[in-house]
Amino acid sequence: MAAIEVRPLIDILAEIKDVRQKKGLRHPLSGMLALACVAILCGYQRVGAIAEWGRNYGEQYAKAFGFEKHGYPAQITWYRVFGKIDIKQVETKLTEWCEEILKALQLEGELIGISIDGKTLRGSKRQGAENSHLLSAYIHQIGLVLAQVGVDDKTNELGVVEEFLLSLALRGRVLTGDALFTQKNVTETLIEKGGDYVLPVKNNQELTHEAIELWFAAPAPYHLPNQMAAVTEKRHGRLTQWHIETTTALNDYLDWPGLAQVFRLTRTVIFPKTGETQTNIQYGITSLSPDRADAAHLLTFKRHHWGIENGLHWVRDVTFDEDRSILRVGQTHHLMATLRNVAISLLRATGHIQIASTLRFLAAQPDRALALVTDPLLLGE
Repeated sequence: MAAIEVRPLIDILAEIKDVRQKKGLRHPLSGMLALACVAILCGYQRVGAIAEWGRNYGEQYAKAFGFEKHGYPAQITWYRVFGKIDIKQVETKLTEWCEEILKALQLEGELIGISIDGKTLRGSKRQGAENSHLLSAYIHQIGLVLAQVGVDDKTNELGVVEEFLLSLALRGRVLTGDALFTQKNVTETLIEKGGDYVLPVKNNQELTHEAIELWFAAPAPYHLPNQMAAVTEKRHGRLTQWHIETTTALNDYLDWPGLAQVFRLTRTVIFPKTGETQTNIQYGITSLSPDRADAAHLLTFKRHHWGIENGLHWVRDVTFDEDRSILRVGQTHHLMATLRNVAISLLRATGHIQIASTLRFLAAQPDRALALVTDPLLLGE
């Protein structure tokens, strides 16, 4: 496959409006954001550390960021600029960048899975930062962070999810989430925007849960057989067996926008060393009909949903040490989380699986980290 070019990330960052007065402005916002991305790719996790990047790697890189005249920004400048940034505009531009990557990869012809899930910036929350809980949208297939929004302290994820979904391109895309999002207004919004859903049903939707549970409790009638699929995987010293059953029998009975199938998912985890077995059963609904997504396809969506937890939130917590950050001024905490998302997306899009080891490599090869941000992004090499 020939390499596909996507315009440089720094060009996207240059489209973000700088809210500072032009008089006395010494360091371009696009250069500061680009340097922050490069520094994070080199393992510099704090704003103060980012301010040290230029001193550590030398003046030869200053021109790439537009700092050749005045040198690298002082630490106080980083805090002042990041504290005043328009985070909504930053998120909008980065979503556009992700869409360019998806278009370049020509994924439009397939159903693209989008996980949504929230994460609290614990250190910032303890310091009283506003809107320290962030709701993210994550692409199953390649691990891109499509978008992120702060959740107002006076509400919860449900209070922002509809507006969040309306800001995204959803046609040909399949939303996966936890049971909190299994709400009729959420599914209606998805259907109206040309999207689909694969969502779990728990006791927050008691009648739907009870109906699906009753159906799968008995053998299916011969004229309405259930579809089935199963997968076994071995990871981290344990076996996980996934088994899904689906049916269209309840489509006319249950009142959900676009409902096309319901399912029962059984997940069995076996620990060979101890012989211990853990079994979990989950019920769910989807707007995908069997001809668009059979049982095996639905199982793939369910298995890949938690990539947002393992491939994004866990990486930000463990590899990027996010929860120990105590930023609280303005939207600095949100911005830094977004820049970590950018670093993860850059690495995933270019085929890097082991994030921690890649950061160590880039720390020793800063030219390569710089190229990821300032050169056209080459995909599919």
